[in-house]
Amino acid sequence: MATNTATTASHEVHPITPRVLERLRAGDDAGRARKGFTDGEGGAPLRCCLRGSRAGERIMLVSYAPLRGWARERGVDPGPYDEVGPVFVHAQPCHGPQGTGYPLGLHGPLRVLRAYSAQGRILGGRTVELPEERAGEVDGILAEVFADPAVALVHVRAVVFGCFLAEVRPLR
Repeated sequence: MATNTATTASHEVHPITPRVLERLRAGDDAGRARKGFTDGEGGAPLRCCLRGSRAGERIMLVSYAPLRGWARERGVDPGPYDEVGPVFVHAQPCHGPQGTGYPLGLHGPLRVLRAYSAQGRILGGRTVELPEERAGEVDGILAEVFADPAVALVHVRAVVFGCFLAEVRPLR
C-alpha cells in the first residue's frame, strides 16, 4: 500500500497523489501557473498531507478537478461532474498524511460525502456535521456509504466553500 494512503477496515482515504501535485504546482487544472506564498496564520486544509497548514509554511492555492484524473484512469467520461475548484497544497513536496482513517485535521463544521459510480456519475451524498472531537465517526458513515456496491468512490467536500478535501475508495 502507498505511504500516502490512510486505511480503515472498509476504505482508503487518499490525498492528491504526488504525480498530480507535481503537475498542479507547474500549472493547475484551470490552466494557470500559480505561485506559492507563506501562510501567515495557518489552518488552510492541505490536500497533499490531509492536515491543516501551520503558520509560516509555504503553500499554494491551485484549481483542481478531482474527478477528471480518476475518470481518465478508468476510461470513463466525468461529463458535467468534472468540477474544478480551489485546493491548498504545499508549495514543495511533503511527506503525505500521517495516521489512519478519516483525516481529522480536515474536518470542519459541515462536510458532504459525495458518492460516485464506476462510470463517474453522482449517486448521492451525505452531509456530516460533527465537532472535531467526534470526526472519527465519519469512518462508520463511510462504511455505510460503501455498503452499496454501486459506490466506487467518495469525495469529501466542504459544504460552505465547495472545496474538495479528500478521495475515499472502498476496499473490495
